[in-house]
This record gives sequence, structure tokens and C-alpha cells, in this order.
Amino acid sequence: MSDRQRDALTRLWPAYGLDIDDLDGAFDPTALFGRRAPLVLEIGSGMGDATATMAAADPDRDYLAVEVHTPGIAHLLELTERAGLGNVRVARGDALDLVRAMPEASLDAVHVFFPDPWPKARHHKRRIIQPEHVALLRSRLVPGGTLHCATDWAEYAEAMRETLTGDPELVDEHDGFAPRPAHRPVTKFERRALTAGRPIFDLVHRRVARD
Repeated sequence: MSDRQRDALTRLWPAYGLDIDDLDGAFDPTALFGRRAPLVLEIGSGMGDATATMAAADPDRDYLAVEVHTPGIAHLLELTERAGLGNVRVARGDALDLVRAMPEASLDAVHVFFPDPWPKARHHKRRIIQPEHVALLRSRLVPGGTLHCATDWAEYAEAMRETLTGDPELVDEHDGFAPRPAHRPVTKFERRALTAGRPIFDLVHRRVARD
């Protein structure tokens, strides 16, 4: 990390950070954010540029970014302070452990942008988008809430599509891959993928509203 990132982590983590391993019982978003608002969970926020941009454009919802890469966590904290974002918090640790601690129907949206594709067949079981994990994520969505995934890995995109379509309580918003949503910022990672000739695949599924 740079000295600036170390300083941001030291100063800002107590106010904006959450260690998932330290959770004791159920997760309380109202206590974390100091207000009650629709909550967006960002799994794997990377360096945090997309999270900060979306949160700044969407002040009526809270954004909880989960990341394990310390420089990325520090950079997002720095961006949060610089932009004066009161609706961003950063969690460190296993996102699925955090989701398990959440009440059902507590998330307005889940974003999984460019997760590790684990391309080797023997590593596919490590992928975040697989039936068991999707069922867990979906259970935490409010009726009508969205699960939005994006990847630059074509084989993983097809596997994502099959998994999401196979969930009985999710509806495909676009009957296949979605047009690139305007609200998802183009990151450096995405630009590198496009420069390398890898297309980007978006999938947006909505939890079926209960009668």
C-alpha cells in the first residue's frame, strides 16, 4: 500500500469498516450506517472506484462493499472520504459469511462484478456464482430486488446464466444477457478486458415478488 492508503485505512476504518470475522450474531445495517435505507451489497469491490461512483449517484440507498484486498479497501475508504459519501461502508472478509448473518429479505440489490472466474475445471467449485450461493443471495433479496452479475469470461458467463436461470425464484430481466447498464461505471479492469478483445457480459435477475 502507499503511505496515503495506509493513512486512510488507519483513520477511516473505525468509522467506515466492518470485520466480518468479528460479527457477533445477526448483522444490523441500521447500526452500521446510522439510518434505515435500502441496502446494496457489492461482492468483490476491487479498488472501489465503481462502488464510490454508484453510491455518489444513488444517495438514497446504502452501499456495503465486501473485499479482501487491503489496498482496494484502503482506496475505497479514501474515495469515500474525498467524496463525502455517508452511504458507503466497507467489509473485510468472506462475503458469504456476511450474507449468512443477514436477515432474509434485507437487501435491495446484490452486485457481483467481475468475480474470479476460476477457469480450471477443478476450481469451478470455488466460484461465487453457483446454485447454493445464488440461493443464499436470493433469500436475502427483498421481493423485486435484483442480483446483477458481470464478467469478461465467456465460459463463466454461460455458467452464470444457467445457474441464475435455474433458480426458481429469480426472473431474468432481459431473457438472456442484459444490455450494458448505464449505472455500472466502466472500470480500469473492464477497459483492459475490452482492449484485450474480451466482451463483457451482464446478467440482471430479479427476485419474484411474493403474493
